[in-house]
Amino acid sequence: MTQNSVQGEETREGVPQAQEGAAEGNGGRHGRRRARPRRKHRVLRWSATTLSVLILGTAGAGYLYYQHLNGNIGTGERSSGDSKAKKSAANAAGQTPLNILLIGSDSRASTENVKLGGSKDTRGNPPLGDVQMLVHLAADRKSASVVSIPRDTRVDIPKCTDPDTDVTYPATNNIINTSLARGGAGCTLATWENLTGVYIDHWMTIDFSGVVSMADAVGGVEVCVKQNVWDRPLPGVPGGSGLKMKAGRKEIKGKEALQWLRTRHAFYSDLGRAKAQHMYMNSMIRTLKSQNVFTDGGRLMDLAEAATKSLDVSEEIGSVKKLYDLSKQLKSVPTDRITMTTMPSIEDPQDRNHLVPEPAGAEKMWQMLRDDVPFDDKGTVSKKKPKEKLSEDPAAADDQIGVVVQNATRSSTLGPVSGRAGTISGLLVQKGFARASADTSAALAEERTMVRYPSADLEGDAQRIAKSLGIPLSSVKKSTDVSGVTVVVGADWREGTTYPKQSSPKAGDLPDNADEINGADSDQCMDVYERYRW
Repeated sequence: MTQNSVQGEETREGVPQAQEGAAEGNGGRHGRRRARPRRKHRVLRWSATTLSVLILGTAGAGYLYYQHLNGNIGTGERSSGDSKAKKSAANAAGQTPLNILLIGSDSRASTENVKLGGSKDTRGNPPLGDVQMLVHLAADRKSASVVSIPRDTRVDIPKCTDPDTDVTYPATNNIINTSLARGGAGCTLATWENLTGVYIDHWMTIDFSGVVSMADAVGGVEVCVKQNVWDRPLPGVPGGSGLKMKAGRKEIKGKEALQWLRTRHAFYSDLGRAKAQHMYMNSMIRTLKSQNVFTDGGRLMDLAEAATKSLDVSEEIGSVKKLYDLSKQLKSVPTDRITMTTMPSIEDPQDRNHLVPEPAGAEKMWQMLRDDVPFDDKGTVSKKKPKEKLSEDPAAADDQIGVVVQNATRSSTLGPVSGRAGTISGLLVQKGFARASADTSAALAEERTMVRYPSADLEGDAQRIAKSLGIPLSSVKKSTDVSGVTVVVGADWREGTTYPKQSSPKAGDLPDNADEINGADSDQCMDVYERYRW
């Protein structure tokens, strides 16, 4: 994408209107007086964009008021949208991966956020999710993989119901950052699940003021630019983060850290911004690992207060204890086993200012996450797969099984393949499934071909259909969205009558355009777009 294709920093298109001040949220609870410390606890320290704390699981002993900190944490519904993603099956050792969605909100609902983020004219509008990253902690807890999706990526957003207002938003196809305004973080989570097929366990959000307070509490983090940079408004390109620094390495914190994390014009595009964010977080991780914070009780108090005030989380992890329990699972990942990436994308054919997932590269990345394949080449993939469980419910005779075939070959980048439902239903009839028929309603969008059934008494029938088509039993799922056995022909089967064999990716076999950065790489330095040099 060229620089001219980048929209101004303040663009807020496609956002549904909501009541004034709906995002005001946590103002009251954040004004509480700090109580006298009385008891030792360990607490998650939240980084400027929340990721560093998650990766490190850094916890420090300090004198904390446990209930006071719990009262600081905001919570919300895990998922508020339609999603069919299911939890991953356990590996041979009985372990399961952990997936956490991190969202940086551009909320301008408070005076402090308006001051930091500008755009007074949008105060009170529903917030946009301008930073979105999925953290995947491997089942064996030995590695972590991170994927960013640029905010202007056009995707399918499912129907969502806002848990605070009960307003229901219909499904739409729009840029991904608008999902936050269509049902909160739970809608963004459902959008990611439908796009990736990955079940996401939790979400966490932070806004502008939260970033600044946490950056101040954590202290300076080293970043690097190859040329002098000044991200400012230019003729024809409004907005800009305000970041201004000289070439070389520099420790930044507070407002300057927020400016770094928001800069995209000077770093060429949203793709460059994602890379800069990854560099910052890797540097934060290394910084926290090298520090001995246990000797500074005052700093520990600041970190604890800033962390719990800055953070909103999905309700099932909405306490200090649960966050600490989560951090214990994350803190053992070594720095050189952390891999930061950006979803492979291409220019949106409908709007050159936007992106869409690059089909082959994005799907390969999603498959690696679904199959718990490490993003680095230091790990291994378990050769022993969980045994596919056959249903105890016997299948009916082939000619007595009712089955409907749906065409779901549409994707964000490709239109539907006409006639696929008829082709596959005809194939089933040839195989002896006389009651197979095609659903002629509008084409759906699914990345993977699935066989769905509504109740346990039809599981055997569904597995029999899958076996006849060569579809793995792992793609046979119970679903309340269907009234009978239903074959959903996905974007992975756009042609032919033989279901394509699914290759298994190897550890470290990322797409060439994943733009990966290893957590131990301290030599990264951002190149500055010439127009923003000084």
